[in-house]
Amino acid sequence: MLQIGALKLKNRLIMAPMSGITNLPFRLIVKRLGAGLVTTEMISAMGLTKNHEKTFRYLQSSQEEKPLSVQIFGYDPNVMAEATEMVVDASADIVDINMGCPARKILKTGAGGALLRAPDKVRDIVSAVRRVCPVPLTVKIRAGWSPGQPGACETAKIIEECGADAITIHPRFVTQGFSGKADWKILKEVKTQLKIPVIGNGDVSDPSLALEMRKETGCDGVMIGRGAIGNPWLFKQILDLDNGFKPSLPELSDRRAIIIEHFRLLSDLLGEKRASKAMRGLLLRYTKGLPHSSRFRGSFTGINDFNTMISAMDNYFGTLSRDRGLRVDSERERLGAGEP
Repeated sequence: MLQIGALKLKNRLIMAPMSGITNLPFRLIVKRLGAGLVTTEMISAMGLTKNHEKTFRYLQSSQEEKPLSVQIFGYDPNVMAEATEMVVDASADIVDINMGCPARKILKTGAGGALLRAPDKVRDIVSAVRRVCPVPLTVKIRAGWSPGQPGACETAKIIEECGADAITIHPRFVTQGFSGKADWKILKEVKTQLKIPVIGNGDVSDPSLALEMRKETGCDGVMIGRGAIGNPWLFKQILDLDNGFKPSLPELSDRRAIIIEHFRLLSDLLGEKRASKAMRGLLLRYTKGLPHSSRFRGSFTGINDFNTMISAMDNYFGTLSRDRGLRVDSERERLGAGEP
């Protein structure tokens, strides 16, 4: 179990915030499959305080996904504090500050990873947020801006001094983006110097790597990001391995059911047309390694409604099942003849 401030999580596995990915539908799915904590996409503090309707959509949540961490980003301490009060009012169980995003459009504003070049600004922001934040406060950083500049240990100590309840380290430098390999030695070094929980992030793409990270670094929790895109079962697999069981791959029926459920949830949130567009990119990850997957994804290109999508899924997975000599009931048989 992992405790952050007064909040006790059911396990040590955390879903990383990912732009365009960790919306409400995806958070619900990974929560059902074992995540101990889920996180929103990063949300602009300025957008919240300016009452931008689009920004507020990122705060859509469900009781089922609780506890929920809401991640905000920004440069101005006062704006960050005001946004914190707003997300707490919107039922955030944890407030997380993004101080590591390497995206150019975020760096140009002085936010995200750019803050790692400004330790005084880090101190000002964390202190301002802490003063108004009644729930646990966490901060996500990287190894530093670039090699040779003030690094994760220096920044992490400032964050701890300012009252954060936990810190997440992605041990790549901002200038690396996602290239190269995450240096877990940096994570271990930070862990030895802090009293608050340290959560590791970076290059956890299979169950054994999650356990290996904890063993090598001593980190208190593991945050999983890109490895779970198209593979939300990763959380359950890690829990199984940690409990002494051999992690299993999802059955065809499980894979199909999750894809359909993801589309259903996206349709409820975005409408069927926008959900169809969003699913096209996700299908690349969901069907990776399956036979004839590129042909199936091609057939999905013109689909803009739920019923047609179910038919395409039944055809594709039915073919795979026959090839493997398996019996997989169609989704229409599960749902009945009426509307889903």
